[in-house]
Amino acid sequence: MIRLLLADDQNLIRAGFRALLDAEPDMEVVAEAGTGRDAVRLAEREEPDVVLMDIRMPDGDGLAATRQILANPHLAHTRIIILTTFELDEYIAEAVRAGAAGFLVKDTEPEELIRAVRVVHDGDALLSPSVTRRIMAQLAVHSKAASKTVPLDQITEREREVLALVGEGLNNAEIAERLFITPLTAKTHVSRIMSKLLVRDRAQLVVLAYESGLVRPGWSS
Repeated sequence: MIRLLLADDQNLIRAGFRALLDAEPDMEVVAEAGTGRDAVRLAEREEPDVVLMDIRMPDGDGLAATRQILANPHLAHTRIIILTTFELDEYIAEAVRAGAAGFLVKDTEPEELIRAVRVVHDGDALLSPSVTRRIMAQLAVHSKAASKTVPLDQITEREREVLALVGEGLNNAEIAERLFITPLTAKTHVSRIMSKLLVRDRAQLVVLAYESGLVRPGWSS
């Protein structure tokens, strides 16, 4: 069962999401929050698997709440999907930097929202279908300067190749095809890179790929 926390200041939106998600046999909404502060408090209390987080809320916005939740070691398993009406590059960049594993606009189709919850719960990263790889590349442009040097000496040459392809937005199957390896091997490489570089998920790897210089905005190989 995937345990969910809904954080949005609009009651009607929360009610719609609850009705949609509670109807799924493998999902349960365990709490609702109308402010950023409540989102943090309820996340600490309920320890949800996935949080659907609005960006613009009173008493602490969604990005600030995301940072606080993901900084809590007791919530290491929690994944956050940012939901917003604003599909702007800088929001995507800041959401990923804050640790969010997904980013969806609120007019996303119901089926896509349900799929997003499952994808993020399984440890993968997800952006709205309308957010293209071009916008992924803008992460480097709109993000602040890296706070520290990316320790690429901790990963192998093959892992660097994989990291660069993750930065391009390729999934495991596409990485496997590009490098002539199996999808399982690609997945193993990605998992090892995340472990070595101490990042939570694939979205964070995208940022590291740009910060390290392995990928530059506009590159495509």
